[in-house]
Amino acid sequence: MGIVYAGAGLIAVAILVAAFLLARSSDDAQTVSKSLALINGGGVGAAPSTDSQAASLVDRLLELTAHTTRKLTTSSVITRLARNLDRAGHPVPWTVERLLGAKGLCGILGAMLGLMLGGGISLQGVFCALLLGALLFFLPDLLLYNVALHRQEQVMRGFAEMLDMLTICVEAGQGFDAALQEVARNVQGPIAGELARMTAEIQIGTSRSEAFRGLGERVSLAEVKSFVTAIAQADKMGIPLASVLREQTNAMRLARRQKAEAQAQKVTVKILFPLILCLFPALMVVVIGPGAIRIFEMFSHAAH
Repeated sequence: MGIVYAGAGLIAVAILVAAFLLARSSDDAQTVSKSLALINGGGVGAAPSTDSQAASLVDRLLELTAHTTRKLTTSSVITRLARNLDRAGHPVPWTVERLLGAKGLCGILGAMLGLMLGGGISLQGVFCALLLGALLFFLPDLLLYNVALHRQEQVMRGFAEMLDMLTICVEAGQGFDAALQEVARNVQGPIAGELARMTAEIQIGTSRSEAFRGLGERVSLAEVKSFVTAIAQADKMGIPLASVLREQTNAMRLARRQKAEAQAQKVTVKILFPLILCLFPALMVVVIGPGAIRIFEMFSHAAH
């Protein structure tokens, strides 16, 4: 019977993990389209009704556990969750409250599963409950961090293209804000959503430097931070943005070349261990094997 309960617990945890992974893979295109709707002035429509979501068991459990988890969580952890959500692009169903609820629910399921696997209320069962409860409690944090890291890599891949396009638009005589809108409509990936959000912030009254500073906080990449700092200083000192963008484009190409060279230099080190563990033993057997067999046969005949 305990095996049945353990299986049910594992299935419940798997459902939660699957729900989170589905949320992280929710359309980047939808996020970008919503951001572009802000640029076009149409605004984002009202969020879909949550009545159907609240009817599900998982949503109700998340609501129940979120309040308790918030009391047990420090403000710094909540701030970190909010920052990671920003970096992950705010996957559609997930908010800080839902994440806190998921953490609490995973912790409870982990504790129950640990008790079942540990043989009930005993020293071993309590230890297993504490261990699995703690591990599953931090599972949403790990998944969110992975989502944010993957999105940062996608932003990095699209940033160079965005910078080239923005430089061309500004050098062609287009205004900087209009160039940002044009680039946001034409580039692909998460960088389009970030540009759209930044442009929408400027349109609702946020200063350009603050909007760019927000971009630097959401995208924790050295190249993006350098770009944000350069644009903020140029805007403050009145330096022509076209020349600043051209310098940033050249610096980006140099940084990408240096990063590619660094990755190429790491290949020799990374390939060393597979060679030692996989190729060299087989090579030694092929080269030394026949000679070793003959030497063994020679000594065995001499002994006889």
